Amino acid sequence: MPRDSEITVFDIIGPIMIGPSSSHTAGAVRLGKLARSILGEKPLKARIGFHGSFRDTGKGHGTDKAVVAGLLGFLPDDERIPHSLSLTDDMDVDFYDLELEKSAHPNTVVFELTGQNGTITVRGASLGGGAVVVDKINDFPVNLSGDYPALLTVHKDRPGIIQAVSKVLANFDINIAYMKVYRLSKGKKALMIIETDQQVPKAAQDEILAKEDINWVRFVDKISL
Repeated sequence: MPRDSEITVFDIIGPIMIGPSSSHTAGAVRLGKLARSILGEKPLKARIGFHGSFRDTGKGHGTDKAVVAGLLGFLPDDERIPHSLSLTDDMDVDFYDLELEKSAHPNTVVFELTGQNGTITVRGASLGGGAVVVDKINDFPVNLSGDYPALLTVHKDRPGIIQAVSKVLANFDINIAYMKVYRLSKGKKALMIIETDQQVPKAAQDEILAKEDINWVRFVDKISL
């Protein structure tokens, strides 16, 4: 559900999508596309684990095809989704069954993605009606919905980082909608998610990455429903 309003037309009629299920198909595509964006490139290798309902009924709903479609960069209404497994080209895909903690959402998927520039693990869940949440990136617990453009940084947890990043965004006339910083321990690495009202151009990303103690920058664009 969008944070800026209580109900939208989308909440009543659902997303424009290739079926059969908004949670098992449209949401799964969005999760795959979010994971690809967080990696920062098309994966060369994708190990994909399904938990709960995704594991038990996902194949019948085309969830495997949907998440791969997202990794290929498709949107939920792309007519190629049913054929995505035959369109992977040089991307090596491996599926496996997963049993997570009882508190995990039943429509949860874990992506272990490898690209030319490294490997990342992304965990997310499809909440229904096409809505999704990424709740873990590597070891960081996070909350990323794909409803807004978002800038992600991994940096040293120290004073001045947030101010430095915010100043760059302001210089590019980019308004911050929401911001959250996640850290594993004081003074170590932290992950910041800044959801914005505009796209963050490559020039701004490069300027942020050049700042002292910023190790990693990604821009995750809004994924339309």
